[in-house]
Amino acid sequence: MRPTPPPPPPPAGHRDETPAARREWSTRHSVQTTARRTAALVNALVSEVPSADTVTEVLREHGENGPIELSAGDLAELRSAALRLREVFAADGVDRAAETLNRLLRSTAGTLRLTSHYGTSPWHPHLDSADEAPWGEWFLASSCLGLLVLLWNHQRPPGGVCASPACRNVYLTLGSGPPRRYCSRRCATRERVAAYRRARA
Repeated sequence: MRPTPPPPPPPAGHRDETPAARREWSTRHSVQTTARRTAALVNALVSEVPSADTVTEVLREHGENGPIELSAGDLAELRSAALRLREVFAADGVDRAAETLNRLLRSTAGTLRLTSHYGTSPWHPHLDSADEAPWGEWFLASSCLGLLVLLWNHQRPPGGVCASPACRNVYLTLGSGPPRRYCSRRCATRERVAAYRRARA
């Protein structure tokens, strides 16, 4: 299970209200932040059986700032969700990505609701059953919601799987421009060099 929620924070006047703090406050739960966390967790959970420390580190890097205690059962549920979410990234075209997301959305446990996690975050949507839902349920529901919005906004798959056989990580397509094939410049360069060497041989 996810940790017990914290007590309500001090009144709003006690919170850091500088412009920088307000920007951080509003972007910590943005669609792009959620989608980046999704891709990072899918990559961490699918490539190998991860340790609790590895997953905790990824969660921390993407904004989780409460207590994180992951059991073996939590890790198994997170990995199961990651394998299912990877199907969205691997989908061949926007129609298949939408169909996959619809199937995953039907399996989420809750209805669309707004939460501020007892005042510790900006108001944002959730699809899991409760703020204290299990980690796997939370990951699947929040990821589906983020990827859904990306597909809706751009009318294309929200990401892909790196075409490099040595990598196969998932990546997001957040900007405009031609379709990507690789998760990073490093992978693209490595494959170009490999293709050049094959051609020379």
